[in-house]
Amino acid sequence: MKFFIDTANLAQIKEAQALGVLDGVTTNPSLMAKEGITGKNNILKHYVDICNLVEGDVSAEVNALDFDGMVKEGEELAELHDQIVVKLPMTKEGVMAAKYFSDKGIKTNVTLVFSVGQAILAAKAGATYVSPFVGRLDDVSTDGLNLIQEIREVYDNYGYETQILAASVRHTMHIVNCAKIGADVMTGPLSAIYGLLKHPLTDIGLAQFVADFEKGNK
Repeated sequence: MKFFIDTANLAQIKEAQALGVLDGVTTNPSLMAKEGITGKNNILKHYVDICNLVEGDVSAEVNALDFDGMVKEGEELAELHDQIVVKLPMTKEGVMAAKYFSDKGIKTNVTLVFSVGQAILAAKAGATYVSPFVGRLDDVSTDGLNLIQEIREVYDNYGYETQILAASVRHTMHIVNCAKIGADVMTGPLSAIYGLLKHPLTDIGLAQFVADFEKGNK
């Protein structure tokens, strides 16, 4: 499973990259605003800065809601860097734009997916990634992981090449469970990735090793 980090914070991206497990980055307008990145030119430059930090795909989201606007913005984003993936909403226009970009060989990520039917449409349109929002479904008492599992079953049935990108991952067990059920990618905060490192027996064992070494080397 690929690990993406869901942020526009360059320091966190560098930290995740240094860990040696980062495969890509996802962003959106909200994450850009959180970092104080405003204005078209500043946002476009920030996308390039992110691409220069990582080797994998970087999802950059369009703001337009109409097909022509999505195409215009998406083409501009795709021209920024080879690693850019055009992020599109799961709407009629978004599906049409995904097909348009797929035909042109431009990678896409169809986001805000909350049902298997939506995931089927994204795959049929040739999306590179489909982003079901695990955490947001959990927030409304719906099993987000079950959606991932159902999409995996359908995609495997028909050999769809669209990658399942588990989005809105909130914590470490989301990552583990998404891996168990076959998500191709997960995107979440750096804290969730670091959580995979933690186990009390590791800490106890390491402390014992250090103590034994000091006893034998004084």
